[in-house]
Amino acid sequence: MAAVIAVAIALTFLLTVIACPVFIKRMKQLHYGQQIRDDGPSSHSLKAGTPTMGGVVFVLAAALVGIIMAGSSAMLYAALLVTLGCGLVGFLDDYLKVAHNRSLGLKARSKLAAEAAIALFFIIFLRQLGLYSTEVVLPFINLEFDLGFFYPLLIFLIIAAASNSVNLTDGVDGLAAGTAVIAMAAYIYIAWLAGQGEIAIFAAALTGGSLGFLIYNRNPARLFMGDAGSLALGGAFAALAVLTKTELLLLVIGGVFVIEALSVIAQVISFKLFGRRILRMSPLHHHFELKGWSEWRVVHAFWGAALVFAVIGILSVSRQFSG
Repeated sequence: MAAVIAVAIALTFLLTVIACPVFIKRMKQLHYGQQIRDDGPSSHSLKAGTPTMGGVVFVLAAALVGIIMAGSSAMLYAALLVTLGCGLVGFLDDYLKVAHNRSLGLKARSKLAAEAAIALFFIIFLRQLGLYSTEVVLPFINLEFDLGFFYPLLIFLIIAAASNSVNLTDGVDGLAAGTAVIAMAAYIYIAWLAGQGEIAIFAAALTGGSLGFLIYNRNPARLFMGDAGSLALGGAFAALAVLTKTELLLLVIGGVFVIEALSVIAQVISFKLFGRRILRMSPLHHHFELKGWSEWRVVHAFWGAALVFAVIGILSVSRQFSG
């Protein structure tokens, strides 16, 4: 299995590395560049026009490798349903931005409605395949309990929260892609430990794809993943968490994504209730930028935190599957 996983990583990495330059050239021909929001750091204005929607490249590469190497797996298709579904929502959001030269695409309620539909189809698919289980495990203490009728709500919350959290993290060159590589690598081990080789292969493919994309996304970025990439990655994390029955552990494995999302929520609540901001700017990575940190310093610090969260999560899940 280790050799198969290594091949999946390498193959998707190579496909992404080869395809990205072609994609960048085409996006430049179409003048499909990133629109920078006025409420972001002023230094980011220099990034306006950078080709975006790069997530299309590594997500499709990962899907192709996954199908080739584990194509008969029902679990793989369940994971692809959520990943590609969220990726499609992100693609539509990106297209509205670049085609109409604006910084905002789909409305929030439209995204949530689409994510609710994806969750519903995911649940139906799991039920038909006999993969649906309402039992949830609390990390670290391995306490198992049954959510019953509330489990579908948990699936929707995981998909919506994971996809939007990764999206919020994608605000500095290399931050979301590098963090995703670390967290996805943890899920390779988790899926393998759970005896789900096909899911481990898919996680490996996404790891390789994200790593290949990172070559073009590191500072200074030549390509942005866009919502097509960030929402797809978040959807993939949600699907992997549900399929490996580590739904709540995703809060630990994706700790950086969680913190980024919480920083936005805290900022909004503080401003609405008290009229003051607790951060210079949210999400959290922008706060450190405005404190004078370079983008690479922010990225390296967050990657370090992601690695710590991944190790903690792996240690916890090792106890879950061994006991």
